[in-house]
Amino acid sequence: MIANWFMAQLLVRDLDQSLVRKLKLRAAAHGVSAEEEHRRILREALARSEPRKSTLIEFLCSPEGEVEPNWELDLTRDRGIQNRDTGL
Repeated sequence: MIANWFMAQLLVRDLDQSLVRKLKLRAAAHGVSAEEEHRRILREALARSEPRKSTLIEFLCSPEGEVEPNWELDLTRDRGIQNRDTGL
């Protein structure tokens, strides 16, 4: 078995110059290259991302077989629905 000794590369195109400038300033403040700062930002953002919780409506409307075992529901009250005029 051959070990995977190389790392993947990521090319990000069409970035706003102000964003690139902010990345470089942030990297300089941390004493690293812009490339390393980019890696750190990606690592941090992806490590903390939580799966999106579905609303009860989305859950009930999902086709059978597409519900994952660890499906989480967001059961907070929707004030828009609570204050809706039902005409009754």
